[in-house]
Amino acid sequence: MENINEYIDYVAKIMEVIGVLTIFVGSIIALAKFIFLLKSKNGMSYIELRQAVGKSILIGLELLIAADIMATVVTEPTLLSVSILGLIVIIRTFLSLSLQVELEGKFPWQKSIN
Repeated sequence: MENINEYIDYVAKIMEVIGVLTIFVGSIIALAKFIFLLKSKNGMSYIELRQAVGKSILIGLELLIAADIMATVVTEPTLLSVSILGLIVIIRTFLSLSLQVELEGKFPWQKSIN
């Protein structure tokens, strides 16, 4: 059983790295695209840049939440560790929700206004 916990811990750490890399690489690609297209007629606007960076942050946050859940499964479930996980999930979920509202202009449960 100890080996399984060790492997799950490694997987959680890998997921954390993937989450951080997703945010980093997505932001770099968005910035590079913005700079490259800055002078062209069909250039990327500042709003499109913010949306591209925001999308990479959203995906990265979802991966980081998954990593936190995996890491908590490995540890001995104490009230403190579960409370910390709950707080982290609440904060990251709030960040994800606020980013999505900013990007799409509506809450996820609202219908599109056409």
